[in-house]
Amino acid sequence: MQRAVTTVLLCLFAGAWQQAWAAGTLAQSNQSITLTGIGPNANGDGQMQVTWGDCSYDGTKTTCTVSGAFTGLGPGGTYDFVLSYPGNGTTPLTAVTQAPGSDLITFSLSEGSLTYTFNESNGTSLSFNKLNFSIFFVPSATTCTGNPSECGPGAVGDIPGATESGPVTGSFDLTPVIQTVISASDYGGFTSIAPATWIEIYGQNLATTTAGWGGGFQGNNAPTSVGGTTVTVGGKSLFIDYASPSQVNGQVPSDVATGQQQVIVTTAAGSSAPFTINVNATEPGLLAPAAFKINGTQYAVAEFSDRFLVLPPGLVSGVASRRAVPGDTIILFGIGFGPVSDNTPAGVIDQGTNQVNGSLDISIGGVSAQMQYAGLTPGLVGLYQFNVVVPNIPASDMTPLTFTWNGTPGPQTMFLFIGN
Repeated sequence: MQRAVTTVLLCLFAGAWQQAWAAGTLAQSNQSITLTGIGPNANGDGQMQVTWGDCSYDGTKTTCTVSGAFTGLGPGGTYDFVLSYPGNGTTPLTAVTQAPGSDLITFSLSEGSLTYTFNESNGTSLSFNKLNFSIFFVPSATTCTGNPSECGPGAVGDIPGATESGPVTGSFDLTPVIQTVISASDYGGFTSIAPATWIEIYGQNLATTTAGWGGGFQGNNAPTSVGGTTVTVGGKSLFIDYASPSQVNGQVPSDVATGQQQVIVTTAAGSSAPFTINVNATEPGLLAPAAFKINGTQYAVAEFSDRFLVLPPGLVSGVASRRAVPGDTIILFGIGFGPVSDNTPAGVIDQGTNQVNGSLDISIGGVSAQMQYAGLTPGLVGLYQFNVVVPNIPASDMTPLTFTWNGTPGPQTMFLFIGN
C-alpha cells in the first residue's frame, strides 16, 4: 500500500471563480468542508488540515463524505466524494497554498483513498479514483475563526488553529486524457507501434472502473469494449484486455495503416483528444520485463517445455528453474512480429501452429541458434513464441541474447543464464 504523500486534486477556493474547461457542475454540497490552519512551510506556503464533510467511524476505518447534485454528465444526478482512511485519528487529507497568501491550493492524501462517484438519475453509477475538478466555498455560507487577515485559504493556512468552513460548489471534467502510448512495456516499451502488436495507453479518466477482458470474449474473438471503455487506433477498434482510470492495454487491429495514426479513448464521459503515434509495419520485441532485471542486468524470459524458467535454481523462491545448457530447447516470447502464414488476425485466439512471414535470426552468446518454431502461441491472442536450441557456447550467467528481424537488429539488450 502506498504511504507516500500523493497530490490528489487541485482546487481554487474563490467565491466568484468559474472554469472554462468544466464538463459538469457541482451544486452546493450538503456538507461543509473545513480547513484548519497549520502554519506556513519552509517556503512560506500556508498549510491546512482538511475535514472532508461528515465523518463516521465504524471501529476500523473513518469514512467522510461530501455530496450533492450535479449536472453536465448524462442526465445529471447526485455525487458522493468519499474519503476513507484506517482508524479514527487526524485526517490524512491536507492542503498547501500554491504561493504565500494564494487561495489556489493542492490537496494531498498521506493514506487511505478518495473515491468520486456520480450517480446518474437514469441508474448509471460512475466511480473514479482520480478526478479533475475545482471547488470553491459559497461566500454567504462560509465562516472563519482565528482572526485571519481575510476569510480565505491563503490567510487561514498561515495561522495555526484558524479555520474556514462551509459548503462548496464547483465544476469537474471527466473527459479522457491520453498522456502517452507505447508498445507493451514488458516487450521493450517502444514509442512506435505496429498492427497486431500490444500497446499500453496511459492518462487520466481512461475508464470509469478497473476491469479485464474475462468473460468478454465472443467465441474466439476478443472484446473491443471493457468496463465501458473503447479505443480506436487509426479509426479501427482496439482489442482491449485491461482498462482502468489511468491505463488501458490492448492489441492493435491487424488492418491499421502504417504512418502517423490517431489513438482515441472513449468512455461514458466522452472522447479524448487524439494522440498521434507512429505505426510501423512491424515493431518486434522479446519478453524481458523489469522483474527480470537482476543486479542491473536485463534478462529475457525463457522457459523449457516443462515450464521451468531459465534462471539459476533457487534464485526466486518457489519458482522452478534451471540454467540452460548447449543442446537445450528453450522458448522465448515476443510481440510485434507481423503477419503469420495462416493470416490469423489480431483479436482472435490462435487455433494452431503457423510461421512468421519475415526473416528472424536469434543469437545466443553471439552464435545463431537453430530455430525450431517461430509463430503464434496456440490458445493465446497475439503472442509469438520462438523455440530455439542453445548453441555450443561457454557457460556464463551473462550470455548475450540478440535478434535480427528482416536483417535489422532488435533494439533490446538482454541476457540469459547458460550453464554446462
